[in-house]
Amino acid sequence: MGGFLKSSVARKFAMALSGLFLVLFLAQHFTINLTSVISPDVFNEISHFMGTNFLVQALLQPILIFGVCFHFIMGFVLEIRNRRSRSINYVRFNGSANSSWMSRNMIYSGLVILAFLGLHFYDFWFPEIVHKYIQSHPEDATRYYGELVAKFESPVRTGLYVLSFIFLMLHLIHGFSSSFQSVGFNNKYSKGLRGFTVAFAIVIPLGFIFIALFHYINNVQ
Repeated sequence: MGGFLKSSVARKFAMALSGLFLVLFLAQHFTINLTSVISPDVFNEISHFMGTNFLVQALLQPILIFGVCFHFIMGFVLEIRNRRSRSINYVRFNGSANSSWMSRNMIYSGLVILAFLGLHFYDFWFPEIVHKYIQSHPEDATRYYGELVAKFESPVRTGLYVLSFIFLMLHLIHGFSSSFQSVGFNNKYSKGLRGFTVAFAIVIPLGFIFIALFHYINNVQ
């Protein structure tokens, strides 16, 4: 694996695959969270299944954590190598002449998303681990909705979530479509796929923003 990732093309390919994997998780995560504005009971049922199913906890969750870490580490590696390459090969590099703002600032939007993941883990994943494995509370299939809603009582925390999803949108608008290019997807369907990735990059973060604001507004009423 180390030899494979020494190639620039291989690093971009691996980065793209990890990004596509995380996009699938994002779509699943959004679908589950959306049920919280439709039916608390359904949200509790799905969340309880995800939180207690052996395959999800013992297999999919470690794979997801590895995917997140790999994607961000590879992103930093590519950014550092790209900066070194530009400083060596170009006396004057004018990035805005041949690339979009989003493509030139993927590292910064990625850093904001990484900080958000830290907050999200602090809000949900760490309390879940403490609840189940440290404090050893009995299973309660009805607790998930209340725990979710409680996180959106604060306008500051809700604002941080909204801001993070805006940066996620900017990151996805460039990153999602670029992932397909990096894995070699280039045919007559490319234009349509580009439209789909842009729509996904806008709709899903806006959906998360809607969920956060929905629960915050309900809390203050």
